[in-house]
Amino acid sequence: MEIRGRKATVLIPEDQIKQKVKQLASQISQDYRDKELLVVGILKGSFIFMADLVRELQVKTYIDFMQVSSYHTSMESSGEVIFVKDIGSDIKGKDVLIVDDIIDTGRTLKALVEALSQRQPRSLKTCVLLDKKERREVDYDADYVGFEIPDRFVIGYGLDWAEEGRTLKDIYAVED
Repeated sequence: MEIRGRKATVLIPEDQIKQKVKQLASQISQDYRDKELLVVGILKGSFIFMADLVRELQVKTYIDFMQVSSYHTSMESSGEVIFVKDIGSDIKGKDVLIVDDIIDTGRTLKALVEALSQRQPRSLKTCVLLDKKERREVDYDADYVGFEIPDRFVIGYGLDWAEEGRTLKDIYAVED
């Protein structure tokens, strides 16, 4: 497959993604049994993953969204986290799970956790589909991780390159 003039090959096929989403949902449901959970999706990349995840959860779930940006239109994170849209929910005293598509440098998730922690949730955890540990620049790891991947630029299943590739069912690695 080709995207924006670059070759892209399947890194994680759809069937493996579906299986991993069910495993993550099972673990989260177990950890939050008998509790209510506010799931906060980070737009735009997490929306497909989050939709599939919350449909598999076996706990009372509420949903909200935030939008942040650090990539703009490039293949590299700018290192600057910009808060574009805040959540509409009061999270004080609530169990909150932030869902994002990917963690690489760790800056975005760490900034989100620090910002939301100030609002005094009962608990605050993070769930990501993909983890690029090789790229970590700050000391932060997600609580729930789907797949650890190599340092490759990826698209599909919600992840994009300048808005292209989001709706692909598999996750693809884009060649440099």
